[in-house]
Amino acid sequence: MATITSTPTTKPNRTRNRLILGAVAGAAVAALAAGGAYWWQDRQELSQASAEDCRLAQRIVTEGARIAAGPAPEAEQWWQETGDERRATMEDGYLGAKISRYEGWALQTAKNPGGAPSAKDVKNLQEDAQGHCVDSGVTLALPPLGS
Repeated sequence: MATITSTPTTKPNRTRNRLILGAVAGAAVAALAAGGAYWWQDRQELSQASAEDCRLAQRIVTEGARIAAGPAPEAEQWWQETGDERRATMEDGYLGAKISRYEGWALQTAKNPGGAPSAKDVKNLQEDAQGHCVDSGVTLALPPLGS
């Protein structure tokens, strides 16, 4: 008579497989979340202007504070020339937009000293503009207008 010997069969270890798949899925989700957080932070961060752009911005606001006290025709000419220079040479358009607002305020103050922006508005604009110059090492100081 023939003897039948059976080989032991191994049952698949489903618990171990589920743990491995769960760990792989968890790692993938964590990597996607980290990548998404990095993208979101980078997208929300302010543009960083060059040191050259920030020095130009500071020169413009220094001139603007001086011109705001002067005669309106001189301020009008300064406003036009400075705007042309800023648009032609400043690479960071976001910083340029902040400085453009200060230029307009300087012109407005020269035309109507009573229409000067509040010190708080100038300070808020300074903080916004400085945010674009953090990496450049240049500190922007926007003097109040029409004091």
